[in-house]
Amino acid sequence: MTRLDTDDAVSVDSPTECDGPRALLLEAREVPLGGVRAMSVRRALPQRDLPLVGAWCFLDRFGPQVTRMRVEPHPHVGLQTVTWPFVGDVRHRDTVGSDVVVRRGALNLMTSGSGIAHSEYSVGEDAAPLDALQLWVALPESRRHGAPAFEQHDDLPLVTLDAVAGDAASAVVVLGEFAGVHSPATTYTPIVGAEVQIAAGSRVRLPLRPDWEYALVGVDGDAAVAASADGTVALDDAHLLYLGIHRDAVEVASETGATVFLLGGEPFEDDIVMWWNFVGRSHDEIADARDAWEADSPRFGHVVGHADERIPAPPMPAVRLTQRRRRL
Repeated sequence: MTRLDTDDAVSVDSPTECDGPRALLLEAREVPLGGVRAMSVRRALPQRDLPLVGAWCFLDRFGPQVTRMRVEPHPHVGLQTVTWPFVGDVRHRDTVGSDVVVRRGALNLMTSGSGIAHSEYSVGEDAAPLDALQLWVALPESRRHGAPAFEQHDDLPLVTLDAVAGDAASAVVVLGEFAGVHSPATTYTPIVGAEVQIAAGSRVRLPLRPDWEYALVGVDGDAAVAASADGTVALDDAHLLYLGIHRDAVEVASETGATVFLLGGEPFEDDIVMWWNFVGRSHDEIADARDAWEADSPRFGHVVGHADERIPAPPMPAVRLTQRRRRL
């Protein structure tokens, strides 16, 4: 997915360290992609005061909606895209030769390294139901200048979580490690992304690593998270609940049944500059990537199956981009 909004990074004099548990309910904002008649998304990350959760730096929910997706070739640098569908089929094509259909139950993981481009089209010519999460993972210094890659995994491990009350929950380990189980997908930082399904009338305990920070995103149903000494926090599909660090577990209950997505990981090694579809460390890196895309540089290659269609880069802002730093 390409970002057609390009909010500038916010500079702060005194960034806040992630130093303990939190229970902060943050609202996702509605973002139109490509004009009034195009599809829209709800964006839960980045937040102005929370640019990252572990290495996760971006989270969109595109749906549920009935739409005709046509995202033309566009570039990425310095990140991995994680596409996790709920409803609908999307055709993914990229500059390393991938031409695959993205559908429910399969993880689609694209690693940009120093540069990649891809397109995303819904399957068929008519508007169709679509719903998915798309997330970005910031690449560490050791990998962000490397070669691009793509992988698809349709046999992801499942975890059964014993219930504190009611029936057991199940979790799909989409990326990284959860409850001692590892996804086969390639990662470059200690990280987790997991879809957790909680039965009606149940309460379950999600095991966490105390040295990692975490957040929960509501997908559907009602969820009550015991994240605070003052009681539970209600989580729905329009919010992200930031849990902070230094927790060994969190309990989640549901009256009618719920699906939530857990994301987290070791606090990221660097502050980042994120603009349009690029993740870097400085204004100049971002400007160089933009110039390379506009010049049709071999750095990004050519998306298989496309002619000359592509999304042009927006103009750079009038001020220098600065690193995004947490203020929570």
